[in-house]
Amino acid sequence: MTARRRYREQSDPREVPVAIFMIERRFADQLDVTTESAEGINRINDEEGVRWLYSFLSADKRKTYCLYEAPSADAIVRAAKRAGLPSDVIVEVTQTLQPDGSSVSL
Repeated sequence: MTARRRYREQSDPREVPVAIFMIERRFADQLDVTTESAEGINRINDEEGVRWLYSFLSADKRKTYCLYEAPSADAIVRAAKRAGLPSDVIVEVTQTLQPDGSSVSL
């Protein structure tokens, strides 16, 4: 099944199709993100057309589950490599499942 693509405006008037991805990252040591490191990650992401929406951090601070908008999984991998971040598992998500059993397309 082909995912429904959302569109995000870039700095130029063209629109770029984007999808929503969940990324699992495993870290050897505890993660300590600073404002400065987050700004660097966001700068690289912008250059690759990727947008970090938010992340969940495991209790031991060695694993994150991050939600991203991106034109492709490859764009996420490129940005992660440039930022020195792992991208162990990348899954495109197309729906959210609600507690009442209904689903919402993204």
